[in-house]
Amino acid sequence: MAIAVTPPRGMRDFLPADKAVRERSLGIIRESFRAHGFDEIETPVMEDSARLHSGLGGDNEKLAFAVLKRGLSAADVAAAVEQDDLLSLADLGLRFDLTVPLARFYATHRAALPTVFRSIQIAPVWRAERPQKGRYRQFMQCDIDIIGEAGALAEIELITATAATLDQLGLTGCSIRINDRRILSALLAHWSVPSELTERALIVIDKLDKIGVDGVATELGTLGIGAPDLAALLTELGTGGWALGESAPDWLDPEAFADLTALRAALPGVDLAFDPTLVRGMGYYTGTIFEISHPDLGYSLGGGGRYDGMIGRFLGTDVPACGFSIGFERIVDLLQADAASAQQAVVLVHEKDADPAGLVALKRDLVAGGLRVRLERRTKNLKALLDRAGEAGYGRFAFVTADTRAAGDLDFKPLGA
Repeated sequence: MAIAVTPPRGMRDFLPADKAVRERSLGIIRESFRAHGFDEIETPVMEDSARLHSGLGGDNEKLAFAVLKRGLSAADVAAAVEQDDLLSLADLGLRFDLTVPLARFYATHRAALPTVFRSIQIAPVWRAERPQKGRYRQFMQCDIDIIGEAGALAEIELITATAATLDQLGLTGCSIRINDRRILSALLAHWSVPSELTERALIVIDKLDKIGVDGVATELGTLGIGAPDLAALLTELGTGGWALGESAPDWLDPEAFADLTALRAALPGVDLAFDPTLVRGMGYYTGTIFEISHPDLGYSLGGGGRYDGMIGRFLGTDVPACGFSIGFERIVDLLQADAASAQQAVVLVHEKDADPAGLVALKRDLVAGGLRVRLERRTKNLKALLDRAGEAGYGRFAFVTADTRAAGDLDFKPLGA
């Protein structure tokens, strides 16, 4: 019987050409963040189960992969089932984001860190998602965070660094939608939403890009939340932009809107779009929230916001914090292989009986000159061989003949010509 050879559902293998694009993109992101004064850290892939389910991760806590305790017995499992507490069987879990680990990291190492700490985390995370396009069970996150800065400087630095990184990746046409949780709270209060329904209402509004205004209006109605022509009102709110501030509706928190206006003035080179329906589903956000949008895509390319209450849960004292995460898996699908790097990658096609020592000497000379070199034995189907090399990111090839004595004797030709 054949054994299944596909990766686990929602997880992926990457062929060499795909891996090359990913690594080049990660390198650009990493160096751009570092240029803006952020320092990279690393945290374990697992955290204590209790920490991952402490209410800090919002709905993502439900998607955490649990790691069973060692030495469990049948009696332990039966007791957990009887008490309807299967989570008690786990003592660890795979991280579902990088923010909860960062909060724990800061609480652990605070004495060794600067008063205002600017961190980079670029690493995989895991969620028990229902796999679909752009949504996986294992994926890479690229986060920058500023801890210890209570003022708008944190948001300005984060948005500036992220916008610059998108430019360096070659992504054009992006804008950043921005809102404030205080504005959302005031809007729900204007709709007379009871406090016990606030989080549920926000979860529904956060589905706008998935089920549309009519779907959101219907779901809010089932919760007893509504207003005359709610669907039309949601449409107006989502498209009104900064002009909504000119009419100063009753629900618009003036202090929060003034803070957003000040951010806009401080970021003249960034396309900031005010959207009072922007929620960002994470329950830990406390103030400014933002998302990366692209006109050709129906989903965000990243996002973040201020989460001033999280680190205090570990330290017992509040510490201001704000972060921005690039949705790497969605962005990398929009990027192309680097043509310049391909020209620096060459293939030497040789005959079966070529002298191995001579081939390695040629390769050594080319590598010393800064090239990436692959040796390929000539096959009957030469076109297939060269096509595979081109797909793997190589841009040129040359034949090694009996007359080839040195690297200067090689006649390189473009692959695909």
